[in-house]
Amino acid sequence: MENQLNKTLNRRYILRFLEELLQIPSPSGYCMNIMNRLEEEAAKLGYTMERTPKGNGMITIAGSGDSADAIAYTAHVDTLGAMVRSVKPNGMLRITPIGGYNMETIEGEYCLIHTRDGRQYEGTVLSTKTSVHVYSDAREWKRDEANMEIRIDENTSSKAETESLGIAVGDIVSWDPRVRITPQGWVKSRHLDDKASVAALFGLLEWMKRADKKPERTLKLIFSTYEEVGHGNSYMPADITELIAVDMGAIGDDLSTTERDVSICAKDSSGPYDYEMTSRLIELAKQHQLPYAVDIYPHYGSDASAALRGGSNIRAALIGPGVHASHAMERTHADAIVNTAALLLAYLGLSVS
Repeated sequence: MENQLNKTLNRRYILRFLEELLQIPSPSGYCMNIMNRLEEEAAKLGYTMERTPKGNGMITIAGSGDSADAIAYTAHVDTLGAMVRSVKPNGMLRITPIGGYNMETIEGEYCLIHTRDGRQYEGTVLSTKTSVHVYSDAREWKRDEANMEIRIDENTSSKAETESLGIAVGDIVSWDPRVRITPQGWVKSRHLDDKASVAALFGLLEWMKRADKKPERTLKLIFSTYEEVGHGNSYMPADITELIAVDMGAIGDDLSTTERDVSICAKDSSGPYDYEMTSRLIELAKQHQLPYAVDIYPHYGSDASAALRGGSNIRAALIGPGVHASHAMERTHADAIVNTAALLLAYLGLSVS
């Protein structure tokens, strides 16, 4: 059964689309371009993606049965990033984070500054004490927001010169993802949280189109744009009664998930997920011999958490590919991404024969 589920999914399509998505800057609040790309890809596959007022996307696949209840799978396109907080007297930029990460993880990173009139400038994130050859306390200097700045790759050494470039407070800053996909199937990049899951959902969509299949219950694929700041799916359509958030599984101390596993989260910072849905996902992973692990994530929240806190009357679960070094220099394996799509396919009860 493992071969049936995995081989029916187009691994090459999933990885190719993932690589493309990773290259599109999309910090929370700046997801217009990536949503346009999802809309375009959905249309190529014969589906329509609607937009909500806040910018989320939703693809509806009508069910073959007569149930009025819908199931939803959701993944988020928004990523970590930053915003220009101020232009400093020396022409460099002070930033404020978008999303939750340690400043140490972006020191030395290349970035793009996106101005509101459509210009882009390259830069590098640095500590304000940049060199051990100059500053005696450079090693001990605390890497926090006040002690970090962006060096812009333009001829500027003053606030006025930087502002003349059109750079201003409120401009979005995106990190260079540094995407690598190795012949062995390792995927290294920033923002695998959660573009790996977005690619998995499109792999499922591509299979349904190719196999000319539809689920018995109406399926809604929701792509959210504000997950990293906590309110991605705070609103849910009323016909949805079950929601599976598809997001990365964390790896580390006292956790079982690996980069080749499907992570099934039983509980995160919002509390336990639906017992019956979680149990069914575990049984399906066993039945189809999909490598998986069940874990607890006390420092984690998902779009399912946002939906529940927003008052949605739903049952919810959380799965996703295991990702090492989340919110830093992330890595997963193609097997985990494809197996996540396979488990979602199994949950729909669709035949792959």
